[in-house]
Amino acid sequence: MSATSAARISRGERLNAGEKPGRLGSELATRGIRLTRQRRVILHVMDTAQRHLDAAEILDRARKIDSQVHAVTVYRTLDLLKQLGLIDELDLLHIRGDRHYYESHGPRDHIHIACLHCGKVREYESALFEELKKRIEREFDMKISVTRTEIGGYCLSCAEELASQKKRP
Repeated sequence: MSATSAARISRGERLNAGEKPGRLGSELATRGIRLTRQRRVILHVMDTAQRHLDAAEILDRARKIDSQVHAVTVYRTLDLLKQLGLIDELDLLHIRGDRHYYESHGPRDHIHIACLHCGKVREYESALFEELKKRIEREFDMKISVTRTEIGGYCLSCAEELASQKKRP
């Protein structure tokens, strides 16, 4: 399937990376939550991430902007954002160990597609996925508020590499 208006495939790892910087801060401010200097830095890191980041990576990037950012502030901010439903915590099929990754919500839900060999993760949005959710809501008489869909397989270059390794004596 090609990337059309009915489907969007990430070119890198994140579909919505870099879209609307400041969105998380605006959401917190709207809810009356104080935006400290450290929290602003952490939100900036998350808003501008081009790939899924774990807490240690968020801390490392935040400290490059402001060396005074504390690890406890990162974890508390992540917990707050999760509680408010502004970010998701993902395990991404544990392809990089037991690390958990964080991403802010985009305009539509998406599917994470991970290569089980090289660890590359891409995102996929589709009108078909949206229709499937609507069908599930109808058939189960419920309103879906959370979706987490991950698909694991092998990207073309890894599949070729693995196939050539099997052919070797």
